[in-house]
Amino acid sequence: MDILLQNVEYRYQAGTPFERLALKDVTLDIPSGTYLAVIGHTGSGKSTVLQHLNALLRPTKGSVTIGDTVITAGEKKKGLKHVRQKVGIVFQFPEHQLFEETIEKDICFGPMNFGVSEEDAKARARAAIKQVGLSEDYLQKSPFDLSGGQMRRVAIAGVLAMEPETIVLDEPTAGLDPRGRKEIMNMFYDLHKERQLSTILVTHSMEDAARYADQIVVMHKGEVYKKGVPAEIFASPDGLIELGLDVPEVIRFQRKFEDTFQIKLNKICLTMEELTEEIAESLKRGVPK
Repeated sequence: MDILLQNVEYRYQAGTPFERLALKDVTLDIPSGTYLAVIGHTGSGKSTVLQHLNALLRPTKGSVTIGDTVITAGEKKKGLKHVRQKVGIVFQFPEHQLFEETIEKDICFGPMNFGVSEEDAKARARAAIKQVGLSEDYLQKSPFDLSGGQMRRVAIAGVLAMEPETIVLDEPTAGLDPRGRKEIMNMFYDLHKERQLSTILVTHSMEDAARYADQIVVMHKGEVYKKGVPAEIFASPDGLIELGLDVPEVIRFQRKFEDTFQIKLNKICLTMEELTEEIAESLKRGVPK
C-alpha cells in the first residue's frame, strides 16, 4: 500500500492564541514495501508526520493519500476505520496500553474491534504471539505477570493481529537494554521481509536507521531537510551534527580510521561488519606510509 504526503502543513490548536506550526510543506512518497526511517531532533516534526499516516491527525493544508483513501485539508472525511486497520502504529512503551485480564483477550481486542469474529481473532492471536517470539502457553496468562520486554512483545502482537499492510514504529526500543533493542529491531526487520510490509521507523537511533532502512528522511523544524538512501544521508555527517543529530558509531570510526591512515575507503560503511571487510581490503592493498 502506497502512502503519499503532498505539501502537508499541520498547525496544533489552529485559530487559537496557542497555535503552533508543526509541519510545513512536507511531501513524502512512501511506496509499498519500503523500510523508511524518519530521524530528527526533538520537535522536528517526526511524531506529527507519524500521526498523519493513519489519520490520527489530518492536515491543515495539503493532502495525505493512504492506499485508495485521500484525506484533504478542509474536507470532513468519514469512514477512516479501515485506514487505521491497514496502518498499525506501535507507540513508545506500547505495553502501557495493555488492559485485559489475559494476553489472548488483549491481542484479540483490536481485530474484534474491526469486525473480526472471536474465532478468527483467537487464530490471529495464536499466530501473532509466535511471531513475536513467545509460545501459545502465554495466551492465558495475565499480561501484568510478564517482564517489561515480554509485555512489549505482547503489545506488538496486538498490532500484528490486525494484519496491517503498513506498520509504523515510534521509538519501539525505548527503555530496552542493548540486547533487547537488537532482538526487537531484528524481529521487525524479519516481519518486514516475511510479510512484505511497508515499515516506517521513527527513531533517535542513527545505528538503527543505518542498519535497517532502505530510505531515510531527515526532519528539521517541521520540514523535510533531506531524503535519500542511508549511504547518502550519512556521507556528510557534519551536516547532521549541525542539526543536533548524532551519527552512527561505525561512521565515526570510519572517519577516524581514514584520517589516521590518510586513506579513503571505497564506500560509506553502515555496519561494523561492512567496515571490517573494507578495512581488511584496504590493508591488503597496503596503508600509505
